[in-house]
Amino acid sequence: MKRKVLSALLSVAMVATLLVGCGSSAETTGAPAEEAAPAEDAAEEAAPAEEAAEGEEEAAAPAGEGGLIGVAMPTKDLQRWNQDGSNMEEQLKAAGYEVDLQYASNDIQTQVSQIENMISNGCKLLVIASIDGDSLGTVLAQAKEADIPVIAYDRLIMNSDAVSYYATFDNYMVGTVQGEYIRDALDLENADGPFNIELITGDPGDNNARFFFGGAMDVLQPYIDSGKLVVKSGQTSFEEVATANWATEAAQSRFDAIIASNYSDGTNLDAVLASNDSTALGVANSLAANYTGEYPVLTGQDCDIASVKNMIAGKQSMSVFKDTRDLATQVVAMVDAIMKGGEAPVNDTESYDNGTGVIPSYLCEPVFADVNNYKELLIDSGYYTEADLQ
Repeated sequence: MKRKVLSALLSVAMVATLLVGCGSSAETTGAPAEEAAPAEDAAEEAAPAEEAAEGEEEAAAPAGEGGLIGVAMPTKDLQRWNQDGSNMEEQLKAAGYEVDLQYASNDIQTQVSQIENMISNGCKLLVIASIDGDSLGTVLAQAKEADIPVIAYDRLIMNSDAVSYYATFDNYMVGTVQGEYIRDALDLENADGPFNIELITGDPGDNNARFFFGGAMDVLQPYIDSGKLVVKSGQTSFEEVATANWATEAAQSRFDAIIASNYSDGTNLDAVLASNDSTALGVANSLAANYTGEYPVLTGQDCDIASVKNMIAGKQSMSVFKDTRDLATQVVAMVDAIMKGGEAPVNDTESYDNGTGVIPSYLCEPVFADVNNYKELLIDSGYYTEADLQ
């Protein structure tokens, strides 16, 4: 999309240049031959000045002439949100928009206040990655009253009819990829088992966590039901395995208790379904401090630098890669379509009901990275450098 926008801007510039050229030709058409040379000399002398003036005009052209877009991110504490915010800001500015980017330090009231300020400051559209999908109803009612479209970014905003669109990765597929990775790594189709597995997912206020967990459990539950997979802690429901704020420390504390109660005698833990990298990091920290058995298969999501380093070191098996550059590109396309009076491009009109109805959505496709393909996915693509992972 970014290339299309840049191409369009270049095309407009070329047309403008041609029109200026046509005007100059018309002014000199019919001039006597002996007067042509001085005119050409004058034109040549004026050219550098005109080019400089054009350069000054371009430099002076107001950035963001397409309008002010508010981008509300939940926190800077997790690497992925920093990348999401910076990618969004960069691409929106390149498309001609001014951007008000705010991070809320995982504090709901801070995010509410930031969105209120975006509305009062004249933002024409809001892109919001919510901290708690149920906590923005009142402030988004203000956005709706002001006719400000809202795109829910990666986390669905619940119970608000102010949400116009949703842009995310296919969150159910994220969980499916994780579940299938465990299935294949343990060869559950053919191996006798039983294998011990523990489960951990994310914040209960994040609607995505249920999709991640549901997608994975749809793959793994039949093996749990048959006894080939055993959850020794007995903790299998979403509520039991959820982790407030996706916090690494909370994940580590819970797994300290699980290992102490079930695996301290040398019993092997064969796999851990972790829905993202911050929870996987907590699990890895707990394993390093407390566990003496064979290292388990450990999943993750987001390809955070710390977790990619753990993959390289053999402390995490995989991480679902969601290229935030792709999601930012798609959101810019949605913003551009809405700001020009059209409808945003979507590819899903069935999956995501926020309590007020199904929200038209665009789902990007995730893939997994492991030690076999991380260089191709993460380094060759320019997402990271080799130095980042040292």
